[in-house]
Amino acid sequence: MHVVSSRTRIARAALAACGVSVLLAPSAGAAGADTGTPAGVRREVVTVTTARVGAPGNPPVAVVPFTDAIYQSCADAPPGSTDCLTVGGVGAPYEIGQLEVTVGQWVAFLNTADRRGRDPHGLYDRTESPSAWPKFGPISFSPTAADGHHYSVAYPEWADKPYGFADFLKAARFVNSLYNGRLISKQASTSGSYEYVTYQVELSPQTERGMYDLARPDATRTHDSGFVVPSQDEWIKAAYYDPSGGGTYSYWKYPTNPGVFGDGEASAPAPTVLDPATGDVTNAATQPLASYHASGLPAPSWCPGQVQPAVCSTVNPFGLDPIAYRAIYQGSLSTVGQARTTSPWGTLDQGGNAVEWTDTITPPPAGGDPARVWRREHGGVSNAPAYQMWPSAVGLQPQDNAFFSHTYPWLGFRVGVIGNLGPWAR
Repeated sequence: MHVVSSRTRIARAALAACGVSVLLAPSAGAAGADTGTPAGVRREVVTVTTARVGAPGNPPVAVVPFTDAIYQSCADAPPGSTDCLTVGGVGAPYEIGQLEVTVGQWVAFLNTADRRGRDPHGLYDRTESPSAWPKFGPISFSPTAADGHHYSVAYPEWADKPYGFADFLKAARFVNSLYNGRLISKQASTSGSYEYVTYQVELSPQTERGMYDLARPDATRTHDSGFVVPSQDEWIKAAYYDPSGGGTYSYWKYPTNPGVFGDGEASAPAPTVLDPATGDVTNAATQPLASYHASGLPAPSWCPGQVQPAVCSTVNPFGLDPIAYRAIYQGSLSTVGQARTTSPWGTLDQGGNAVEWTDTITPPPAGGDPARVWRREHGGVSNAPAYQMWPSAVGLQPQDNAFFSHTYPWLGFRVGVIGNLGPWAR
């Protein structure tokens, strides 16, 4: 994130001191050219549930980054607000992931996209290993395992936590794997006023082209139908826009509740409390609720029960001393969906847990490298205060920032769908 966010300070300090069902199914087609996967090799199948977002053509609102207010337009913003943005308006119906992409889903992708364990696209780093980082390392790598089995979930408790080591390029490759994959089934459902669609997709090893052509550094959507990384407007609308007119100008202050703009963190949701050995939410009866670091309270935290507490609180890949380590790396990612509080469209965890990538390209901040591609992020994080859940928390960073994806274990994403997909599509 840009320097206005505490994410930057955390990751810089670290460097200076140095989920959801997964099945197997036979492949329906020939090998992906970029991996040499033989025909007939079994590929992983993932299940993705999306929330339908309607009210096309909804009005946007204006925000000044990281301030406690929204406006009907930038003309209403305080004088001198040269960085005002208009956000949240989307012209067509779309879908967005009900949940963040989980470690279990990401491991399924790794074993499909990198079945030989050679990692030509930098999809895995040693900081993700539980031996290098006992508290935050969710994925084990075995160089001697059989092809298609090099990667595994470190401990069972990690399978349904958000994948937290993403940069945008990783997210785009996951989406390309979905886009190029075989859509096995699609099922609509409802829960109260919310509409959902559940897709079962056999992943493809083809990751470099699909919805995004990654031969282009500034890759944008190349098709009008398929899986996507949500745009900033799509993400914000799903999190905050209330089609019934609640909130301010029909926008909530938090993805969990309307809140009150201008009251600081007074109307923020309650913070989650996690089982210290599993990361499950133990106070779901308290609503509204989100995984974030509330002022004056400990951050939600856990460490796999298979790891000794002293190891969890001291061992890290950066050589940080225990005091500095505990101060910098406090909050943990919780089990997806267990906070239970929904956005106006029925999504979960858009407030707190992992900060999430969007595919929206933005100019660099003052002093930022203009040669790099910068994209927006949103969503708060379990290690950060409530203000990072506001609509104005429109963070940005380079799409390929290895510095963050190796040192900041709370970078996630969810998928979206544009157009109309059916089992016959691919």
